[in-house]
Amino acid sequence: MITVTSTAKTSTTGERADLLESLAKHRYFLRYTVRDLTDEQAAQRTTASELCLGGLVKHVSDVERVWTDFIVRGTDAVRGGPADGTGTDNREKEFTLRDDETLADVLDRYAKVAHRTDEIVASLPDLDISHPLPRAPWFEPGSRWSARRVLLHIIGETAQHAGHADIIREALDGSKSMG
Repeated sequence: MITVTSTAKTSTTGERADLLESLAKHRYFLRYTVRDLTDEQAAQRTTASELCLGGLVKHVSDVERVWTDFIVRGTDAVRGGPADGTGTDNREKEFTLRDDETLADVLDRYAKVAHRTDEIVASLPDLDISHPLPRAPWFEPGSRWSARRVLLHIIGETAQHAGHADIIREALDGSKSMG
């Protein structure tokens, strides 16, 4: 387990700053895509998939939280969750905005997850710290990911789902994140 201290007032430089800047850019696009939506709109499916905008924000937030926990705590942090495919969580709940959830609440939770990730990245002793990955069909047995590799994964997940969100939003009301 890695000890993480608060560095909210410490600025990052170099590689860490680059990684956090890239992640912030993709977070922004995801958040921008859900701008000015009602809870009903955020819960609406607009394509043939099960995805909705509020559910995508929830999913990306959960993925970032779990993988950031992996950086700090190792393999146990991702066992039984979306990263290892063995979780008992109902995937439908992960990708939908339930009646008891609001878009504002989901966005607030995402902001807190993002803040925690940024603090952890700024305070890590080394981006080369690594942990073994959980057993899953999509991970090679015995593989390890460094904190750097995890951050690249979080950036990729966020960017991919920001693109999904843009398609869903355009189908909803014609709005686009870019262009």
